[in-house]
Amino acid sequence: MNCRHCYTPLDQTFLDLGFAPPSNAYLSAADLRAPERYYPLKLYVCTHCWLVQTEDYAQANELFSQDYAYFSSVSQTWVDHAAHYANMISARLGLGKKSFVIEVAANDGYLLKNFVAAGIPCLGIEPTASTAAAAEKLGIPIVREFFGQALAERLAAVGKKADLIAGNNVYAHVPDINDFTAGLRAALKPGGTITLEFTHLMRLIEHTLFDTVYHEHFSYFSLHAVDQIFTSAGLRVFDVEELPTQGGSLRIYGCHAGDARATTPAVAAVLAEEIRRGLDQVALYREFQPRADRVKNTLLAFLLEQKRAGKRVAAYGAAAKGNTLLNYAGVKPDLLPFVCDAAPSKQGKFLPGAHIPILPPAALREHRPDVVLILPWNIAEEVVSQHGYVRDWGGRFVVAVPELRDVA
Repeated sequence: MNCRHCYTPLDQTFLDLGFAPPSNAYLSAADLRAPERYYPLKLYVCTHCWLVQTEDYAQANELFSQDYAYFSSVSQTWVDHAAHYANMISARLGLGKKSFVIEVAANDGYLLKNFVAAGIPCLGIEPTASTAAAAEKLGIPIVREFFGQALAERLAAVGKKADLIAGNNVYAHVPDINDFTAGLRAALKPGGTITLEFTHLMRLIEHTLFDTVYHEHFSYFSLHAVDQIFTSAGLRVFDVEELPTQGGSLRIYGCHAGDARATTPAVAAVLAEEIRRGLDQVALYREFQPRADRVKNTLLAFLLEQKRAGKRVAAYGAAAKGNTLLNYAGVKPDLLPFVCDAAPSKQGKFLPGAHIPILPPAALREHRPDVVLILPWNIAEEVVSQHGYVRDWGGRFVVAVPELRDVA
């Protein structure tokens, strides 16, 4: 395999999680009686441009199917984050009724509904029919396609270049990163702004967030790698913010290469910190696998200990990151009988690989578990605030990543 950006042959493994099914391929009861498709889940790091990437096996149209089960609006924390961003970026860029906003991977309209409410014209790009339909019900125009250069040029040809192109947690989901980035350039007005949010590779390594690795994530980004990808496409990263979301994310601000805006000192500062941490050295990537294994082994030991002690354990949040963790650890219903999730699209189904049933949150009151393992650790505080009644019968909340600990 060659690097999907610079085409350098890849020979340096970063992480090998064995074989796993796609993390959002939730199963029906009938599916349990049929063969399940598994793919290798292995990451390489390119020692030329330092882009971390999955080994190519799964195709995007297999991973992002028409009945895609992830709906962004299920998490109130994420909805609030999107509303704050919409207010901030509208003020920063002076967006109004004559502006035009494009969001790539608009999902269920969690973000663009804020622009609709403000009277700012917008368009969502969303290939999954299930989430696109939800966005359209909110009055958001949607193009049901995967974004790339061809679609961007079609939009530009009919006068739909954007003052703002937003992409939250989509850049990692792109198999052809160069085509996607060329599309950003083609769809951006002169003087326009691109903002992308993605998990920062530096924080993923720092906090051992290996559970954020799954087939739907084709790439894992440092600012160094993104800066190179943008430059090769005729774009420029002119500002960056560090965010707490997803365990540590970057929000980068991009523009056309010749834009008059100066590059802020924040860009140089983050690039320098990445170098200081060793993101341009093979040694950093070679030491990651043992750390991931320690997290996995600690979780298994904990679940076995609870079972021997006769404790009842349940999980909360049928999240993709949880599926990565449970499949790598080999956890099945004998150690974790059920997982609760607030998304109706997941209830009544089963986790891929682990085949653990997904129940509505009311099951917590019914079964009164002694321990609730919160799989989406990034919203642990939200989960505890909503289901603190678990403590009424002496129950406790724990997370396994980046280390096993109780949630206060």
